[in-house]
Amino acid sequence: MTGYLKDYMNTLELSILIPAFIAGLLVLATHIPFGMRVLQRGVIFADLAIAQIAGLGVIIAALLELDHEPLLVQLIAASSALCGAGLLAWIERSAPDVKEAYIGLTFVLSASLGMLLMSHDIHAGEHLKDLLVGQILWVNNSQLMGTALLSGALLIAWRSLRSSQSHLAFYALFALAVTASVQLVGIYLVFTSLIVPALATHKLQHHRLLYAFGIGIAGYAIGLLLSVWLDFPSGVTIVCAMAVVGLLTALLKRTD
Repeated sequence: MTGYLKDYMNTLELSILIPAFIAGLLVLATHIPFGMRVLQRGVIFADLAIAQIAGLGVIIAALLELDHEPLLVQLIAASSALCGAGLLAWIERSAPDVKEAYIGLTFVLSASLGMLLMSHDIHAGEHLKDLLVGQILWVNNSQLMGTALLSGALLIAWRSLRSSQSHLAFYALFALAVTASVQLVGIYLVFTSLIVPALATHKLQHHRLLYAFGIGIAGYAIGLLLSVWLDFPSGVTIVCAMAVVGLLTALLKRTD
């Protein structure tokens, strides 16, 4: 009986971990190249700002009681994020010298507006936690399929437009990628997936993309395993694991 229970628990863990890991791979597929461009453009807080604006769309959808209409939730979140993309493109074009200050302010204002909208919701704490740290362990097949299709389309568009100097084109693609990811893994993991692999490898001249994906994949794998074995919150555990892997990689490559 004990052996049967152990096998059942192992199967249950795999049925949870494998979809979560696939979700992480899908996030990394778009966020690593975008993260490198974000670092290059010097708009580090852009991902946080757009993620928070997309989250604002999710909050509005919840207030409209559209939780059981996932397509409408996606459309509202994507529309919010695209409006944010337009704003950030205008900021970068109009105030390049102080763009980070304006982008940071945009993040704070959108987060504050979200808090105001949730102030009378008795489930506000739960909604805010889901928005920040996500529910990666509970992703379903329809979410994975939708994100996979969107990620493929975004990567094709990115390949076609990566030489474009258009601020709006960059931020629009960025906004759509972040919108899908926020609802899969939360704002903290979106930021970590964008910035940690790019930052840890920014001085590498060779095989940078390979090392960046290695950092991201190792971070998700180690974080997910630790979260299950130690009963830690999955989102923040992956954040910490990826940060440690990124730091070790940066230190080791510096000594080469």
